[in-house]
Amino acid sequence: MDMDTLDLTAEERSFQQEVRSFYDENMTPEFRRAAELTSWTFAEFEFGRRWQKILHQRGWGAPTWPVELGGAGWSARQHLIWEIETARARPPTPMWMGRELVAPCIIKFGTPSQIEFFLPRIIAGDDWWAQGYSEPGAGSDLASLQLSAVKDGDDYVLNGSKIWSTFAQFANRMFMLVRTSKLPKKQQGITFLLVDMDTPGIEVRPIINIAGEHEFNQVFFTDVRVPRERRLGKEDEGWSVARHLLLYEHGAGLVRTTSELRRRVRWIRDIADLEADGRGGYLSQDPDFSRKLALLEIAVEAADFAADQLILTSASGAPPGAIAELLTLRSRELGQTLTELAVDAIGYYAALDQRESRFVEANVEPVGPPHILMPTPFFLAQRAATIAGGTPEIHRNNLAKHLLGL
Repeated sequence: MDMDTLDLTAEERSFQQEVRSFYDENMTPEFRRAAELTSWTFAEFEFGRRWQKILHQRGWGAPTWPVELGGAGWSARQHLIWEIETARARPPTPMWMGRELVAPCIIKFGTPSQIEFFLPRIIAGDDWWAQGYSEPGAGSDLASLQLSAVKDGDDYVLNGSKIWSTFAQFANRMFMLVRTSKLPKKQQGITFLLVDMDTPGIEVRPIINIAGEHEFNQVFFTDVRVPRERRLGKEDEGWSVARHLLLYEHGAGLVRTTSELRRRVRWIRDIADLEADGRGGYLSQDPDFSRKLALLEIAVEAADFAADQLILTSASGAPPGAIAELLTLRSRELGQTLTELAVDAIGYYAALDQRESRFVEANVEPVGPPHILMPTPFFLAQRAATIAGGTPEIHRNNLAKHLLGL
């Protein structure tokens, strides 16, 4: 949604200007480049870390949290204005698993001491959390997880591994699901733990994606001792905590996601104005290419409108509802299709491996014009978009249950 389509009150326009001024004052060229070079979800860690600290200093480190815990206390329309202006400014995206996933669970299920200890560190950008859900034999079927946690005195002793843990190489904490009991129903006997990553027995091994980037990891646990006071919620009832978290994961950053899709449409159009069509003209003049781009633009506009309406109808700090899962699924599919069209647009440049040029402070100059650097990394990194966080089949089953009552 464009701001011009909102009928803003004088107070809302003042808030809009406040947000714009904040971005104008703080968005350095380095922050802009960090966002431009992001091919998956998060910007280079150091730039995301710095940005979270700037947000915290302004009092906007976690706008959707309760006010007494550091939230902004905004109305639904202020949240929408914030999301639209954030999408316009396009700051670097910090790894938000702590702020947007585990924090709502700590708020709902945590003890007073857990809330007091963890939340200030998350909002200040001092603690960074990885997610320990998937295992080599338990991905979309998450309830099949087997990483064991055996009680020993005041501790749980962990053995097993987690996989696809994004940015775990930077995290100092991990929220994770472990198997504490073997019960008839596999969703039972699962416990939710909050683990320090510097605990002896934890090893992080990189998984390099097909774009050549180190975003994912497999994390191994060998006789790792975790105090029982780091359990979130009740023992053997961690599935309830996990379900609460997934409500937020499926809706995290939807407005910014769909706004980013709109930006990519414009980006592809700009590329098409620069790339030759092989017949003496430009790709933007090719009827077939223009048709494909127009159809995608219509679909992206529809998704963006739906995401805006979701923000406007959601209570502050509450999970966005089952419709967010549908929008997440649709947005990921559209994102993949857009990356395919971008690769088509740059032609033979798509075959170049230029990973050494894709850092904010890279010393390697890219080959070719600037607009050809990112389409291939986008294409490769986004191949996993419809698998991460659950396959399309899992999401559709959830939608059938929660929206259609089947």
